[in-house]
Formats: sequence, C-alpha cells, structure tokens
Amino acid sequence: MNKLTVKDIDVKRKRVLVRVDFNVPIDEKTGAISDDNRIQAAVPTINYLVERGAKVILISHLGRPKGKVVESMRLTPIARRLAEILKKPVATAKDCIGTEVEKQVAALKDGEILMLENVRFHAEEEAGDKTFAQKLAKLGDLFVNDAFGTCHRAHASVSVIAEFLPAVAGFLVEKEIETLGGILENPAHPFTALLGGAKVSDKVALLDNVMGKIDCLLIGGGMAATFLKAKSVNIGASMVEADRIETAAKLMDKATKNKVRLLLPLDVVVADEISATAKSLTVAIDKIPANKKILDIGPRTVEAFGKEISRSKTVFWNGPMGVNEIPQFAGGTLALAKLLAASKVKSIIGGGSTAEVIGELGLSEKVTFVSTGGGASLEFLGGEPMPGIAALLDKNSKIKG
Repeated sequence: MNKLTVKDIDVKRKRVLVRVDFNVPIDEKTGAISDDNRIQAAVPTINYLVERGAKVILISHLGRPKGKVVESMRLTPIARRLAEILKKPVATAKDCIGTEVEKQVAALKDGEILMLENVRFHAEEEAGDKTFAQKLAKLGDLFVNDAFGTCHRAHASVSVIAEFLPAVAGFLVEKEIETLGGILENPAHPFTALLGGAKVSDKVALLDNVMGKIDCLLIGGGMAATFLKAKSVNIGASMVEADRIETAAKLMDKATKNKVRLLLPLDVVVADEISATAKSLTVAIDKIPANKKILDIGPRTVEAFGKEISRSKTVFWNGPMGVNEIPQFAGGTLALAKLLAASKVKSIIGGGSTAEVIGELGLSEKVTFVSTGGGASLEFLGGEPMPGIAALLDKNSKIKG
C-alpha cells in the first residue's frame, strides 16, 4: 500500500482523531447491538494508539438521521460496548463539535478515549462542508482513517478533514486495501466472482474492471433476472432493470471474449409476492410462470455454483442469492455461505448484507476475510477513486512535528 499508516507517525501525547465506522445494527426497543463486528474491527488501531499514549477521539456515524438529532441513533450504546471490549472507560460527548466538546478533549489524559456524538446529526457532514470539517479538525493534531466502509464518501469527517490535518490509514483500512487490492493485482487462480443482490447497476464498474482477471462469474439474486432477460428468457413477473438489459448483454459478450465462464441460475424459487406467507415454487429457468417473481436460486443452481467454488482458489462474494430477509427465500444464500466456509479456497466477503449473513451463521472465522464495506468494496474493486483513501498521505510524505 502506498499510503502512510498509523505506524508511520509519532502519536505520543497527541490528540488523534480516528474516523471509525460504528454504523452497527441496534434494536430500537432493547438498545442491544446485534452485530458488533465493525466495532471489533477498529480495536487494533484504538489499542495501538492507547498503548502509545495518544489521546484518542473517535468519530463515527450511525444510521441516516438526515442532519437532525435522532435519539435512537445516539452513540452511547456503542461507546458502552466498546468499553466492554477494550476493558477500559470510553467517555462520550453530547455533540461532535463546539465549546463543550473542546473542553472535554482538552481534559483528556494520555491513553484516554472520547467518543464524539453521531457526526451525521449535522447536515454539513454528508455535504462535505469545509467549515464543519475544520471544526472537527480543531479537536485533533492528527487524523487516522480506519473507516473503510465510508471511504467511498466525500464526507467532511472522511476526506475533507484531511485538508486540515496530517491523515494516515488505520490498520483496518490498511488490511482492506491490501486484501482487496491483492485479489485485483495477483489473485490465486482459478478466481471466481459470486455476485448477487438486487441491481446490475450497482456492480457494472466492478464487472467491467474484473472481467479480465476472473476465470468464472456466478450470478444470482435479483440482478440475475436482468441477465436472463438479456438472453430472452421468460422471467415472468420478476423485477428487472429495463435500462440495464443492454448493459447485461454487453457484459456477457465481454465475458465470452475474456474466456470467463459465466453461470446464470438453472432453477429458481418463485412466488406471487415478496412475503413470508407467499406460496413458493421451485421451477427450471425455462418454466417460470407468467405471474411469478424470481426470489431465490434453486437447488440445481446451488449445486452448479458449489462445484465452481470447490474448484476455485480465490472467491469474491458480494450480494445475496435471493430475498434472504425472508426465510423461505434465503435457502440459496445460506447454502452457498456454508459451502464457501467449508471449502479451502481464499474467500473474500464483500461486506454489506453478505457479511451480515456470514456473521449471523457464525462463519466469520471460517472465511479468509470479511470486508467491512459493502458499497466501498464494490467501488474499490471497480477501480473507482475513493475520496477517503485518496486524501491520505502517500508513503513518501513527511509529517511536520
């Protein structure tokens, strides 16, 4: 990686602002955190700074409060969970900027931690406002970005703040870049991409960028309907991106030219509606009733995809194979998750809902790497410039002081 990391800077007695991604699921009724993987992922960087006598100030967002204070999106329960993990106190602030916060920061001792309040309570955050970024920067001497999941956003606390403070990568961001960059630059072959989710449009850049690097492409989820439509398959009442049918056709042509094996579903689970009470039916791909929607891949498809996974050395997976929030349409996703975890391949999970499935099944330790960024991992692998990474200092940079 050609960016400076936290290891390249002297943090002793410095106020270090750390952008973390603690956007974790919280039960509104109980306040319980159902998945703390993103909190756990930031622990190595936080511990490193604490052990070296830095004053650690954490910046994060939670949910989409749209620039307003939303009580259920306060970061207090996250600070509480972080304190449990670290086995040390984590103080909280009632805001992320302002005189009172400045006083709390000034009172911090070496090795102490302060978590600022949800940065998205201010509309200026998502607007990438420079004045707001400067107010955040006033709280620190150095900036560490350890929030890979937000690196594709040009937000004030992600990239703009780097205009006012020396900015380096945390250990999580470093690991994400090295792992995802590794499968782009030098993957072990055969290399298979397993892609699902609702939309082709979300993955066009990725598909374009990896087509010459992968050996096999497996497509499921809602996006499969658009590819099937491009092949003139009758997809019944399935949702399709009409403006992406031609794109899907071009991607299939590109796969052929690059000698990439492209597998679409052989059979699917269909129903009249997306509902837990809907009556489902498994049919061959050429037998989809006119009034039914494709809501999952079928067992023959799972078997075919599983064979490709088993003969691969590297697999990148992003996107569920069906509407996995509803149990009867989650079979394909769960089956492939278990197959992948049981295989010996280098398995990279591309964040988002796929990472949640792996976590819920308790398989995170059975796969090689689980990215903390869904959209971020797609943009990185798609070759898109990422503001949060571009803003970091290059390896040959010198930091004054």
